[in-house]
Amino acid sequence: MSCVLGFDYGARRIGVASGNRISQSARPLSALISHHGGADWPRIDALLAEWKPEALVVGLPLTLDGGEQAITRGARAFAEALGMRSKLPVHLVDERHTSQEAARRFAARRAAGSARRRDAENIDSLAAAVILESWLQGNT
Repeated sequence: MSCVLGFDYGARRIGVASGNRISQSARPLSALISHHGGADWPRIDALLAEWKPEALVVGLPLTLDGGEQAITRGARAFAEALGMRSKLPVHLVDERHTSQEAARRFAARRAAGSARRRDAENIDSLAAAVILESWLQGNT
């Protein structure tokens, strides 16, 4: 199997994307709501059971100069917990500028008529797809 799941960790939402090592492409799935700053582990467990990935990728939100911040520590803790729960390899990926790329892609989809304003709630999953594609293109 060549499936990989990607995550864009956030304090309120966690974007999720599925990717394929062979095609080096990713597509957004539904974003998960974080409860009191914690991940929705039952939904994550269900995604892992459904997709049966061989690896997991988590975006690492660094500052523009490469430094760490509070959300970086949260993403690292999430990645560690994800690895312990899933028993799968977890790869951290620098996610600087992925939100801008996700916003650009969303705007292009809206302009083409394939997305609506209400679809913006899944922009975190679009960011997860950008993160995952970045990893896939550098690690296949």
